[in-house]
Amino acid sequence: MAPPSAIEVQAVTDTSGVTIPDPLSAPVKSNEINGRRKKTVKGQWGTAAPADSVNFRQRSHEHKPKARRWDHFLSHEASIRKSNSLKKAAKFLGNPGIISLGGGLPSSEYFPFEQLSLKVPAIGHFSEAETRDSGVVITAGKHDLANDKSIFDISTAFNYGQGSGAAQLLRWVTEHTELVHDPPYQDWGCTMSIGSTSGLDMVLRMLSRPGDVMLSEEYTFATAVETALPLGVRVAGVAMDAEGLLPEAIDDLLSNWDVEARGGRKPHLLYTVPTGQNPTGATQSTERRRALYKVCQKHDVVIIEDEPYYFLQMQPYTGPNAPDVPPPSSHAEFLKNLVPSLLSMDTDGRVVRLDSFSKVISPGSRVGWVTASEQLLRIYQKHADVSTQGPAGMSQLILWKLLDEHWGHEGYLDWLMHIRMSYTKRRDVILQACEKYLPKDVVSWVPPMAGMFHWMKIDFKKHPDYPSKEIETIEEEIFMRVIDHGTLVMRGSWFYADAEDEHQTMFFRATYVAAPAEKIDEGIRRFGEAVRAEFGLEAYANGNGHAVGQ
Repeated sequence: MAPPSAIEVQAVTDTSGVTIPDPLSAPVKSNEINGRRKKTVKGQWGTAAPADSVNFRQRSHEHKPKARRWDHFLSHEASIRKSNSLKKAAKFLGNPGIISLGGGLPSSEYFPFEQLSLKVPAIGHFSEAETRDSGVVITAGKHDLANDKSIFDISTAFNYGQGSGAAQLLRWVTEHTELVHDPPYQDWGCTMSIGSTSGLDMVLRMLSRPGDVMLSEEYTFATAVETALPLGVRVAGVAMDAEGLLPEAIDDLLSNWDVEARGGRKPHLLYTVPTGQNPTGATQSTERRRALYKVCQKHDVVIIEDEPYYFLQMQPYTGPNAPDVPPPSSHAEFLKNLVPSLLSMDTDGRVVRLDSFSKVISPGSRVGWVTASEQLLRIYQKHADVSTQGPAGMSQLILWKLLDEHWGHEGYLDWLMHIRMSYTKRRDVILQACEKYLPKDVVSWVPPMAGMFHWMKIDFKKHPDYPSKEIETIEEEIFMRVIDHGTLVMRGSWFYADAEDEHQTMFFRATYVAAPAEKIDEGIRRFGEAVRAEFGLEAYANGNGHAVGQ
């Protein structure tokens, strides 16, 4: 193993730098990242510039073990996938003085955009009202790179790009990943995606074949199931509790896997949403994640860690009308309070992590990234080059201007802390409404620690028509009764990992992020009204002791 470098180049700007010591074990702080960037040349940022995430990491990782290889799981499609031969030539576009008569890259002269301006929040002033009154206007020009005004501009972003994404934004997400997760193996990296659903689709194409079975929570993201099934991959639901997946249930299932009875080889893929799980809102504790990882090591399972809600972890819930828990006092405290990711525990390179800006910036951006071992990233990038071709350059430019040039890593963490506190308030509103309006002898719940969803269990066996009516019929009748009362909640059965399994529990999913506080309160009041009517219960009493509802 090569010794760590004694020095590194510290960027003063993106084109100049000085050298500074590089202590191997010293963590990089959010406000040090820009200063520690390696010196770059303008050609690195040009049109369709190839980029390798490894070059954007700020610490040496050579003291860590290398990832395992996953050749034994690769699909035939992944094994024969070739790079886009035309994009191989793009690396020469950065050569000084070169005249390109090769690639089919249209001249930006014919892009009908001269300037893009965006009004965004100033750091620490994130509300809609503050942004409207005192927001900052950031601008991208057409030829900012050529004119040395910026390293990313319209002429570059709006042209063709690489499947790995624009180098400028790839550098930012690599730095962010290193700051937050610091994967404990050597050859990790990031590549851009057009969102986590596309990322899941491509990973399944790489690591599965028709007839395979993928493990997941027994209630899971419906689109994940719908993504897998057309590829011939069935989903097997694993038992859960309030903290999500039960590692012992996975161990038992895999230790006793019967190929003939199950109709498929032993599963080698686990799809999980560890934080604020959709639909249940469950969050795996640190201990639960470590136990889960050990089980996956034991049975050689690759973990697809889908984490759109990771930064929607909230303050502890201390009960109705309890005083607010103060926000984190610093970036370091904020990051320390996050439940560690599976990626941060991954010594084998068996975690493929899917990240996205959808829940923390904008779903319509359609920009995310994948973190995995170098072997798997290379295959992913080859696939992207001949399919999605990476996220839209317009979206990447907008995000980069906001996250890198305007906020920086410090400002982004400030934004995430703002989101944490805002979601905490919304979560508390729905929980207080549930305490006030729902019949607790029929409806029960666990306060969510993260995410967007509140998962409510219904004791359907107390329904007056049970057992003459089946669970599915009762669920349908409750759902329609809630609709009649003017509220929409989602049926738990829509989230079965395997609809053919027998289910003897009933849930409904509500979200606390789509409506303002007063409408959340009213929506839960109507839900409670509907449940009471369906179960033949007395209406609840208001503060004056008078019956309300029905």
